[in-house]
Amino acid sequence: MEEFVCSLCKYVYSPERGDIDNGIEINTLFADLPDNWVCPICGAVKEGFYLLEE
Repeated sequence: MEEFVCSLCKYVYSPERGDIDNGIEINTLFADLPDNWVCPICGAVKEGFYLLEE
């Protein structure tokens, strides 16, 4: 699954982990996150993330 990185704090959103503390279930794709979801570390908006290239 594709992981996305916050451009401000470098937090990595991984669908395999989700964001349980903020109501995002495991296996939720980044594209399926609500539009109002923000980085759980620094509060950056979803548009502030980029695809992690491997």
